[in-house]
Amino acid sequence: MRILVALVVTLIFAGAAHAAELAGVHVEPSVSINDNVLKLNGSGIRKKFLMKIYIGSLYASKRLNSAAEALRDNGDKLIRVNFLHDVDKGKVTEGFRIGLTNNAPELADSAEAKKFLAFFSSDFKRGDSVDLFLGGNGTVLVKHNGKVLGTLSSPRLALGILSIYLGDKPADEGLKKGMLGKG
Repeated sequence: MRILVALVVTLIFAGAAHAAELAGVHVEPSVSINDNVLKLNGSGIRKKFLMKIYIGSLYASKRLNSAAEALRDNGDKLIRVNFLHDVDKGKVTEGFRIGLTNNAPELADSAEAKKFLAFFSSDFKRGDSVDLFLGGNGTVLVKHNGKVLGTLSSPRLALGILSIYLGDKPADEGLKKGMLGKG
């Protein structure tokens, strides 16, 4: 009986060791996309004017230790955004537009960027999540609370979206470090 109790306690603590929480949000240690398991690379908090706006988490098929490595890697990635505050869709699309202008200026006014930005047609509430799947083949798939908002195929847009978070001029330096597991 003691062995059984010890085994149960060990399993409980082992499961808890893999669970992560950031700003009260449970961050999954892995996600499954198209029968492919992507592991959490890191998470960080997007702050603006000292306010915590959202948790950003990067998932990848292998450990990515630097921004350069992540931007070169041709494997599938997922960026999950968990909102900590209500955010107007206009603020979100403007943030993406600025991020592209700062990190991939050739994309900022492109047809694929405009199509991507058009996916965001409603406001975001505290507790909402947005998944940005960036396929190694250039697929960009966007979900809001599990509902598909849109998909398109553009390797340069997939890289441009990743550069918003991990490029030379990221949306938030602390978020970048967190997504790379250094925060």
